[in-house]
Amino acid sequence: MKEFTIMSNDSGQRLDKFLMKAMPDLPKSMMYRLIRKKDIKLNGKRCEISAMLSEGDVVRVYVKDDVAAVKKHDMSFLSAHTEPDIVYEDENIIVVYKPVGLDSHGNGENTCDTLINRIKLYLYRKKEYLPDEESTFAPALCSRLDRNTSGIVTAAKTAAALREMNDGIKNGYVHKLYNCITVKKPPKASDILTAYHYRQEGRNIVRISDKPLDGYKEIRTGYRVLEEKSGMALLEIKLFTGRTHQIRASLAHIGCPILGDGKYGNIAINKRYGIFRQALCACRIEFDFPDGSPLEYLNRISPVSPHKLKLP
Repeated sequence: MKEFTIMSNDSGQRLDKFLMKAMPDLPKSMMYRLIRKKDIKLNGKRCEISAMLSEGDVVRVYVKDDVAAVKKHDMSFLSAHTEPDIVYEDENIIVVYKPVGLDSHGNGENTCDTLINRIKLYLYRKKEYLPDEESTFAPALCSRLDRNTSGIVTAAKTAAALREMNDGIKNGYVHKLYNCITVKKPPKASDILTAYHYRQEGRNIVRISDKPLDGYKEIRTGYRVLEEKSGMALLEIKLFTGRTHQIRASLAHIGCPILGDGKYGNIAINKRYGIFRQALCACRIEFDFPDGSPLEYLNRISPVSPHKLKLP
């Protein structure tokens, strides 16, 4: 028999959603069969699989130990090299700076020293993240940056905050602004570039078209020139859509690739300046949550990157 006491981070979700995360090896068919046989009980009583869980509820699953193991939290964060560079923090979210060369999440080569693991390590040491007391939740990034892109990233410290942030991103309440250096000044002082984006399957590269084509999705990228020098330009970028390599590919498409970009950039200019990682930084986050949102208070802040790009 498995028993779970519902903590705050597990409340507010359906019983079946909770069980799929808490017992990932439990087949769905078996879960539904256990419900029919009254072998899953909520607070000692039979229940529906769609029952909503509240803090303090007790869920019991009458199943043999060798059939479905309880989820074990990934503890690789204990091997993270350091704690994160914190830009802003409150009881719901934490905004941190990601340096160039650090992965946002683990990959095949590195699963220990990542941005999310540095955040988990920091919260673990503060006793704000205690894996042994969590059935399903772990702090999570609300967005990510490529390995060779620096800048600020938001993570949620609670399940409720993660739901609100994800909803805010989906509905346009969260705006990410970037700075970048282009090897050529754009044709206008400011503009919103509308184009069509296609990501090639199996390849980490995208194509941009001025016209809609089959399989291409519309993208909108705003920019304004902040400074120019020796033909180069420092830009502020605002994304109205979020696609893979959108900024890098869009600027290269109009003939203004980002300095240091080895995939879409000008290799000769990159070699001349000895810069081989894209000069692109997530510089600021703006919030515009509607009245009544639990995260409405974030509208009064605008976290800014502690590190700024400079024209060479």
